[in-house]
Amino acid sequence: MIMKTYKIGVLVGSLRTESFNKKIAKAFVDLAPSNFEFEFIAIGDLAHYSEDCETDVPQAWTTFRKQIASKDAFLFVTPEYNRSVPSALKNALDVASRPWGQNLWDGKPGAVISSSIGAIGGFGANHHLRQSLVFLNVPTMQQPEAYIGNTASLFDESGNLINDRTKESLEAFGKAFLAWVEKQLS
Repeated sequence: MIMKTYKIGVLVGSLRTESFNKKIAKAFVDLAPSNFEFEFIAIGDLAHYSEDCETDVPQAWTTFRKQIASKDAFLFVTPEYNRSVPSALKNALDVASRPWGQNLWDGKPGAVISSSIGAIGGFGANHHLRQSLVFLNVPTMQQPEAYIGNTASLFDESGNLINDRTKESLEAFGKAFLAWVEKQLS
């Protein structure tokens, strides 16, 4: 039986070079089902959204929009900043959903992983992001949820995930995400 491969865009809310969220996203990609083909999509160089820019669209927006348009589904990995998502991630949502009537996220399934160095695991950011995804018509996987806490203790000096329980959770999340994507796109 031939397995379909799904093109998954990975958007990481943290821009920090040694971001725990980038490490989590990389670990997820390494543990994910083989039906997924991943592309990390950079969001840090996108100019803040303003409708004025639609008359002379920044090149970074054009490149980003093409990347979003070419994907079947999305994985969002985000830290929590002040009980919400980082501004770079919110801006990325805006850039690819505008101008009005040209929402590139529309109907494409997604999943959210949030994390924090504290115990709550980015709960507030996870739910704030889901609120925006509902409006953008991104069918977002409801279960299992992924809140990863205490991220500073999960990786070795080389950035490798060393926590077996987190590995198991990411593997289960990946299997559920594959089933979600297949259900939404069939």
